[in-house]
Amino acid sequence: MMNIMEEIDKINQQLRVKGYKMTPQREVTLKVLLENEKDHLSAEDVFMLVKERLPEIGIATVYRTLEMLSELHVVEKMNFGDGVARFDLRSEDSAHMHHHLICNICGALKEIKEDWLTDLEERLKREYGFQVTDHRLDFMGFYQTCSSGECKREGKSDGKAVS
Repeated sequence: MMNIMEEIDKINQQLRVKGYKMTPQREVTLKVLLENEKDHLSAEDVFMLVKERLPEIGIATVYRTLEMLSELHVVEKMNFGDGVARFDLRSEDSAHMHHHLICNICGALKEIKEDWLTDLEERLKREYGFQVTDHRLDFMGFYQTCSSGECKREGKSDGKAVS
């Protein structure tokens, strides 16, 4: 895994190819996203963390940066059923977004990095002539510990990842 500065350099190259510059505001926003990669931050979460480092930044700048990063497929804008848009970094290790397990009881979220849909994609291409370019799969349900009353997170649905 690359360190944060190597990741930022790589994303900076992506920006330049698309005609964007790496501004200090964009760099701090990216650092916050990279440092909190597993937390699936909302725009407001990102803003609050960026504001700690750049007190003069406005929320509109953070929103525009997140939208630009989403359009460039650096991040994926996601909603896990709680009505809040969250931002998840895309990995260059995989051609597609990773999958998620989302607990309906406590809101715990776990990432699955393996791509389980490769065979299905090949079947779709073979049987329907459909080439999948991307996919995202979220499994909604509950952990056994939550349904048995043993959940330590119960009632704490915040959309943040657990490991």
